[in-house]
Amino acid sequence: MSGGGWNLNAASFVPNLNARPFVPGQPYVPPTENATPAPPAEAPAEDWDAEIAENQDEIAEPSAPPVPEPVPEVAETPVEKLEEAGGGDEKETSEASDVVAPLAKKFERVAYVDDGTHKEHVNMVFIGHVDAGKSTIGGQLMYLTGMVDKRTLEKYEREAKEKGRESWYLSWCMDTNEEEREKGKTVECGRAYFETEKKHFTILDAPGHKSFVPNMISGATQADLAVLVISARKGEFETGFDRGGQTREHAMLVKTAGVRHLVILVNKMDDPTVKWDENRFNEIQSKLTPYLRKCGFNPKTDMIYIPVSGLTGAFIKDRPSCEQGGWYSGPCFIDYVDNHLVSMARDFNGPVRCIVVDKFSDMGTLIIGKMESGVVVKGQNLVLMPNKQAVQVIQIWSDDIETDRVVSGDNVKFKLKGVEENELQSGFIICSADALCKVGRVFDAEVVILEHKSIIASGYTCVLHIQSAVEEVTVKNEKDPKKIDELIARAEFVVKEVEALYYLRKYRAMKNRYYEEQK
Repeated sequence: MSGGGWNLNAASFVPNLNARPFVPGQPYVPPTENATPAPPAEAPAEDWDAEIAENQDEIAEPSAPPVPEPVPEVAETPVEKLEEAGGGDEKETSEASDVVAPLAKKFERVAYVDDGTHKEHVNMVFIGHVDAGKSTIGGQLMYLTGMVDKRTLEKYEREAKEKGRESWYLSWCMDTNEEEREKGKTVECGRAYFETEKKHFTILDAPGHKSFVPNMISGATQADLAVLVISARKGEFETGFDRGGQTREHAMLVKTAGVRHLVILVNKMDDPTVKWDENRFNEIQSKLTPYLRKCGFNPKTDMIYIPVSGLTGAFIKDRPSCEQGGWYSGPCFIDYVDNHLVSMARDFNGPVRCIVVDKFSDMGTLIIGKMESGVVVKGQNLVLMPNKQAVQVIQIWSDDIETDRVVSGDNVKFKLKGVEENELQSGFIICSADALCKVGRVFDAEVVILEHKSIIASGYTCVLHIQSAVEEVTVKNEKDPKKIDELIARAEFVVKEVEALYYLRKYRAMKNRYYEEQK
């Protein structure tokens, strides 16, 4: 080709049938001139793999880099029926006896030693209807405990004023997402922490909008204490508590998630429509208590009402200097959770149970989780369930502070060796190899239907939230809880505001713990 055009005088193309097969990486060998074409083969070679292997043997390949020593895999183990543990009829559970034998030293359990430096860790989730003031109270807590300095708060105040949201600057301590700041609504479950003299607290700021209930559930499943924020402003409490509001649903969800302690903060008591009126406080208390008792909270031992102002900080850390709220003689919020709240039951010497809440990749595989029981130290070898995959903890953080040890109750971040990010899911459980959690597909569940437009019967498909796992399940049949001992008594369907015992089936194996471990 010359000058960008076709060369019409070029010789016609003649294939060289004696040419060597092309193999990537082989040096170029010029074809033999005037080679006599070989006769075509009668039949193609059958063993193509062998022919390619012979050609590749002729090529000198560079030496391969040394292969790193693989993390030992957990052997498949015998399974038992989940039915023996209180539900299910399929062989999906696993024992650890075959796992521990060859790897006893690598998977040795760590004993808990109290060195006197570890503060009790309490995880509190803020729940309530949208715009009740959850993020504002969270920001006020961080400021009053020194986690946010005055200069940062003044910066937030200036930026909020520029966007016409000057009264929301405290919530920006929790709502760090620009979308949340623009809309003035929490979307993701925010996370922060503060310390008092005796305890270390993690704040989980749950969204209040009904569109983000799944995000609220993820916060509730990690909590030891729920803080229900109620707006005392005229009309706002009624909107949140009546049908369609989130106050009722949030209270029921935290109870079903296992939260036993509830603090009700009656917020916005300084509002012009309230003016610290004791009658308004008592009215809210009288309407809310019967429902919370129905949810399962004991008014005498499990809950307390505290009037507060998230904007001014009244009764959050200190009492106001003025006479406003002088009728309230109870403790302030921080004083209550630090000195009056009962200690949380922790299983420090039990098997490791760390629930995977989130995962991401940053120079390795990292997970965010909640330690439910046991002790984990740096370098410890554990097992990821339900994959039965051996992993090693190579770095540990507790509330963004790097440490060498975490215990039951801590919110943690682990860097793991032996697993890739795409092999992890929220809801997986990191376990001790000598006490793996149970796995199953079929189980009984007692269900309370708060609100549903249609009936629920066998074959109904829904989404199950259990701890941080989100799985699709199908109703196999229903059992009337009042006649549960009579095998022939089964309801054909159920409607809203009715309790029912369901026989559910999961599409994928789900991690389980015996009831004895949960209670």
